[in-house]
Amino acid sequence: MARPDKAAAVAELKDKFQSSNAAVLTEYRGLTVAQLKTLRRSLGENAQYAVVKNTLTKIAALEAGITLDDQLYAGPTAVAFVTGDPVEAAKGLRDFAKENPNLVIKGGVLDGKALTADEIKKLADLESREVLLSKLAGAFKAKQSQAASVFQALPSKLVRTVDALRAKQAEQGGAE
Repeated sequence: MARPDKAAAVAELKDKFQSSNAAVLTEYRGLTVAQLKTLRRSLGENAQYAVVKNTLTKIAALEAGITLDDQLYAGPTAVAFVTGDPVEAAKGLRDFAKENPNLVIKGGVLDGKALTADEIKKLADLESREVLLSKLAGAFKAKQSQAASVFQALPSKLVRTVDALRAKQAEQGGAE
């Protein structure tokens, strides 16, 4: 590969690192082309899975301001560049790795912070962003409903108290 080609490849990888929310480095040794194609489909539109050269990837990551452990660059490497929800991509990689043990998740980066393989697996165990947001919205709605019922109870309790006082005054006034 000529020097200008390598510089262009590094620039492209750097752009991908900078424009991605997350990147997951994997080892794909032993996977067939058909399996890689299936993996790319399972990641969806929010992630690109690319086979990369270790040296160029390391240079591009450093230029993008990302420092990763040198062990991540050992062996044949492919990177999943995630532009959408990192949880969905981590789940896709984890599920594919369960079915195809030749795919090994090495580690990665999320919002500029290096992640280990175990941290990526924990990320995959999280619920998706939409589910978490809907749970949060449900919790807010429940608190608002509780507050509304408290505020509704105060006037009705006041009315019952005033009625009881009127009835008591009527009894006392009628007895005299």
